[in-house]
Amino acid sequence: MRFLSSLNYELILTPHKMKPTLFEIRDPNDYPVLYSAIIGSIDILLTGDKDFKNISIEKPEILSPSDFVLKYLSTIF
Repeated sequence: MRFLSSLNYELILTPHKMKPTLFEIRDPNDYPVLYSAIIGSIDILLTGDKDFKNISIEKPEILSPSDFVLKYLSTIF
C-alpha cells in the first residue's frame, strides 16, 4: 500500500450521464470506472479486477499491479 500511495496520480470524477455504448464489459458496475478512465485520458488503469482483462482498447493501458511492476519498475528493483 505504501508503494501505491507514493505514485503520482490524478482523481477523475465520473460524470452522472455516460454514453452507454462506448465499450462492452461483463460487469455493469465496472462500466463507470473504465468510462471515467477513458474520458479522463489516463495512461494506465491499474486494477486487479479480472473483468478488465479481456477488454481491448488502445488507451488506457489496463494492467494488474504485478504486470505494472514487471513492465515499468522491474529495472529499479
